[in-house]
Amino acid sequence: MLADVELDDLRRLRRARDAMDRDYASPLDVPALARVALMSSGHFSRSFRAAYGETPYNYLMTRRVERAKALLRRGDLSVTEVCFAVGCTSLGSFSSRFTALVGVSPSAYRARPHESGAPIPACVAKYLTRPVRKPPRAREERNGDG
Repeated sequence: MLADVELDDLRRLRRARDAMDRDYASPLDVPALARVALMSSGHFSRSFRAAYGETPYNYLMTRRVERAKALLRRGDLSVTEVCFAVGCTSLGSFSSRFTALVGVSPSAYRARPHESGAPIPACVAKYLTRPVRKPPRAREERNGDG
């Protein structure tokens, strides 16, 4: 993947990816991220996908779901409050994406007991609970359908 992207573009893409990691709760879209990367929107989208294997939107939503999981584990916010706290503007879209990445709805995830994760260091918990997008083919093979 990275062989198709020039070194200067990778540096610029990293700036945009860092902005998504840092400012995930802000209203970010491809034109805004392309400006951070000093690229046109089309070039930014193509280069980002070539470099990181997913679209900028999918990367941003993964960061938002990752943060939402942490907020839901705390248990002091409603699903709607978490949705808006992580920068999503549609509860339906947030719930759909959360369910696709995590495997359960935000409400079901929030209702689970989460005490067993308390002694785990934050850096390890982040790695272990990071939502991972699996290609449709991998899901089919895991379920025995493919």
